[in-house]
Amino acid sequence: MGDYKLSASLPGHEDDVRSVAFPHPSFAISASRDATVRLWKLRSENPPTFDYEITTHGTAFVNSLAYVPPSSEYPEGLIVSGGHDSIIDVRQPSKKPDDNADALLLGHGHNVCALDVSEDGKYIFSGSWDQDARIWQVGKWESSTVLPGHTGSVWAVLSFDNKTIITGCADKAIRVFQINGKLVRTIQTDAVVRALCRLGPNHASGAHFASAGNDAVITLWTIDGHRVSQLHGHESFIYSLASLPDGRLFSAGEDRTARIWSHQQCLQTITHPAISVWSVAVCPQNGDIITGASDRIVRIFSSAPGRQADPAVIEAFNDSVKSSSIPQQAIGNINKEKLPGPDFLTQKSGTKEGQVQMISETNGNVSAYQWSTAANQWVNVGTVVDAAGSSGRKVTHEGKDYDYVFDVDIEDGKPPLKLPYNLSQNPYEVAQKFCADNKLPITYLDQVTNFIVQNTQGATIGQSTSQGGDPWGTDARYRPGDDQQVTPQEPSPRPKLLPQKAYLDIVTANHKIIFKKLQEFNQKLIDDGCKDIALNPSSMESLEETISLMEKGASKDIDPVGIDVILQIATAWPEDKRLPGLDLLRLLTASSEPATYLSEPPQTITKALPESGVFEASSPVNNTMMAVRSFSNLFRTEPGRALADKEFDAVQPLIKPFITSTNRNLIIALTTLYINYAVLLSSSPNADRALTLLDDLSRIIETATDSEALYRALVAAGTILCLGEEYCEAGRDVFDLGGAVTKAEQRVKEPRIKNVVKEIRELLQ
Repeated sequence: MGDYKLSASLPGHEDDVRSVAFPHPSFAISASRDATVRLWKLRSENPPTFDYEITTHGTAFVNSLAYVPPSSEYPEGLIVSGGHDSIIDVRQPSKKPDDNADALLLGHGHNVCALDVSEDGKYIFSGSWDQDARIWQVGKWESSTVLPGHTGSVWAVLSFDNKTIITGCADKAIRVFQINGKLVRTIQTDAVVRALCRLGPNHASGAHFASAGNDAVITLWTIDGHRVSQLHGHESFIYSLASLPDGRLFSAGEDRTARIWSHQQCLQTITHPAISVWSVAVCPQNGDIITGASDRIVRIFSSAPGRQADPAVIEAFNDSVKSSSIPQQAIGNINKEKLPGPDFLTQKSGTKEGQVQMISETNGNVSAYQWSTAANQWVNVGTVVDAAGSSGRKVTHEGKDYDYVFDVDIEDGKPPLKLPYNLSQNPYEVAQKFCADNKLPITYLDQVTNFIVQNTQGATIGQSTSQGGDPWGTDARYRPGDDQQVTPQEPSPRPKLLPQKAYLDIVTANHKIIFKKLQEFNQKLIDDGCKDIALNPSSMESLEETISLMEKGASKDIDPVGIDVILQIATAWPEDKRLPGLDLLRLLTASSEPATYLSEPPQTITKALPESGVFEASSPVNNTMMAVRSFSNLFRTEPGRALADKEFDAVQPLIKPFITSTNRNLIIALTTLYINYAVLLSSSPNADRALTLLDDLSRIIETATDSEALYRALVAAGTILCLGEEYCEAGRDVFDLGGAVTKAEQRVKEPRIKNVVKEIRELLQ
């Protein structure tokens, strides 16, 4: 078994290569954030050369790939891809981007980040940020089976055998399912799971599959959940795993490397001239591997001398690694005075494959060298660069050093959450982890990302190469609302923000804490002699059962008696004790069956809440905020939207007095509700309502100081302008929306504000 060396470099993508597949020696497949899927066909074998054809060209990032093997119905096989638009594209390899796909699989509500195919080619498995994994039957595309129980993004799906599926999740759990969707077992892990792969039969360790993720550790498991062993070597997130039947295991991650493992030892480390290696796949027929990285290059490596590139090409690749820049934050604190000089490299050997040693060069630079066991020498893998605008002082959080540790206020009256961040990290990845770790809804993702960007401006990584300023590996990463270019040579239009097409909701909660607080409040009512409004034991049992069903995602099984108990708490208890009930009410309105019940008299929520006094000026502001959230969540279901549509004329006067509120949570809840009504108008036009909303939104835009609330108000207003020229005319001549957005842009200086203002101005012209 020889050392893996470069076989071919395949340039062509215009942004990060997020996923790769290598089904056969004659072709490979890649997917990129440039919204394309490319099919690479082998044109000559010595040296190996490939040409590509674009098979899919979508409108959003493509993050995941799978390949369905050939069958009598699909003799070419099928390329399966998914990404940010939540649609899974299935097509034969010979099809062109303009051809109709063989199938478009609809069901996920957010980014599709994981795909796999059963060994017999009968099923496709998918995972998404929407916290669902799904099973799709090949050829019967209309419906899917949801694999239940995930409480975070499903980052990995694995077809273990024709009867078993394994998922890896941001909630730090691995779940094993039967093909019928039944959950067999849940395996708790130490970190977010981002990658899974099946191990070869009779693996030397006795393990059946491997997992990896945020803790930079590869863990080997038996199918019954027994942890066999762990493989250490990676220094950051591991994004991808692949294996061969002979026991070799391949991994790739944020430490710029792909690694080859055998007998639980790292045999070889392949460093890339990039910030991250997003994906690795193996060709089962010949054992070659393919990688996709943040420098936009697809690369193939082979251990067979006959399939390796010319020596000059291999040397050029090694030189590109040597000349790449490494952010100091990716290495940690470095005391240049105590680093050894170049003599170290000839005097001491490394202790393990992939070991990194910092060397103080004679020119004053700090270089990173990596030990190669196969070559028995230290290999230069880049120059360490400083952070511009950073003091260099680290802040310790939970035993680790960071450039920043922010305090993030999520809810009034609760302690802030800690958000650690290093300049070398990708703000979007950090925001995703922060939301997952703190069980925050995915709707917070943009807000947290922009918070990081805003509060670290001027403290970026100062590197000498083109990928220096951006932890994704290009200066073209996507952040919501930011200007972007796909390549320096060919500017690409920024994705349009308007009109907003999706409804927003807030549906996460800590059900156990809510129930505990309700128990405390109920006991206090009893102690104070308020037995007429306190819950009796039967009602408490009903409440506990209802909350348990909500926590399990089984709202359709909730008895109306339980809904009535929650409504009683939210509307009839003393104002200072209603908040937990209102919190449960906003969760109920997000589910179809409870929303249907709450749409009917006498418990109609749009009547019960106003009658309770929650929209009076004297009401506690958090109660009002939670009531508005309850209205916003109605848009999540069809019966809820029908009620919100029917009751618009009752709801709008209730919330209008609060549009100049300075309470951050309330104004964000209000602008979320306005966005949802604006989206509803796109499918159910009503001129009077549109102009009423536009009037209110103009006032919010005129006065709001919170960036998130202002952004949502601008998006809602822009969505209404997209309804037609008459609304643009009203925005110009009646509400002076142009003047309002100018003031907003001057008041809150954020890229996303600037960009949505730009689109609104274009509409108003």
